[in-house]
Amino acid sequence: MTIEVKNISKHFGDFAALDDVSLAFPQGELTALLGPSGCGKTTLLRCIAGLEHPDAGQVLLDGEDASGRHVRERQVGFVFQHYALFKHMTVFENVAFGLRVKPRSQRPSEAQIRTKVKELLELVQLDWLADRYPPQLSGGQRQRIALARALAVEPRVLLLDEPFGALDAKVRKELRRWLRRLHDELHVTSIFVTHDQEEALEVADQVVLMNHGRVEQVGAPEAVYNDPASPFVYSFLGNVNVFHGREGAAYVRPHDLHVERVDTAPEGADGVVVRLRRAHAIGPLAQLDLERADDGSIVEAVIPTERYGQLALKEGETLLVRPKRSQVFVDQGASI
Repeated sequence: MTIEVKNISKHFGDFAALDDVSLAFPQGELTALLGPSGCGKTTLLRCIAGLEHPDAGQVLLDGEDASGRHVRERQVGFVFQHYALFKHMTVFENVAFGLRVKPRSQRPSEAQIRTKVKELLELVQLDWLADRYPPQLSGGQRQRIALARALAVEPRVLLLDEPFGALDAKVRKELRRWLRRLHDELHVTSIFVTHDQEEALEVADQVVLMNHGRVEQVGAPEAVYNDPASPFVYSFLGNVNVFHGREGAAYVRPHDLHVERVDTAPEGADGVVVRLRRAHAIGPLAQLDLERADDGSIVEAVIPTERYGQLALKEGETLLVRPKRSQVFVDQGASI
């Protein structure tokens, strides 16, 4: 199913949660809605599901206006951050719930329900937990059961609201890889909300960056990271150094800074003179906190640990940093 929203606006009192948002979600792809808290991503997801009604605009499903359809008529599966499983029901009955509450004319037989649930539990690799209850499961297991329950009704669209937000970092990483593999098997048009940049860039086919109820940029993960359309996108997707100039500002990622001693730099080389305040060299990369000589502001640089060892840098010594790659946005600052 294709999904499109046209000129969607939604207010809560004086607060504009969505401000004239238009987007297309490709069929069969996994799209991440990414942005800080309060940017409108969950509100947009709920408008698509039919759980919220926009003040203006349309939600189109396969090209047809679904704005007036009830949530049950939109054929969407919804997975919440906090699982929303029924604690008094077994895992089996949780997954079967959506099938059992269908209208009698559409409800599968008991044999069909048992077969379907078994298949889904095998799909999420938890068939051995069918007789357990949600409180007996880990957070990662509960979220996979919540996903199986959403898939039971064979949704044409899968919507996930911060699906891994309540889990610890290690489990999050495991589950997002699992979700990507599952999506590649099912090819259900899917949209998931997250504020985790790494999660969005690793899992999604398409990333939508949102800020203050508006869309800042849409593109493939590598496109939005390597070619940010605005200072907000540059700053939100990872660490960045900002060097202010007379007509604008240059944005440079820490790993795009060349670091060398002042006395070994090429004659006449442009750069910023800094002092090494602290180095953290664990693993393949060394992180350097550098203090600018002119204004005392901090510059972050990342270099290979091997190069850090070769330079034999000492805290307090004077260095020169030069950008290997940068992007300039006009009118973002005053003179250096």
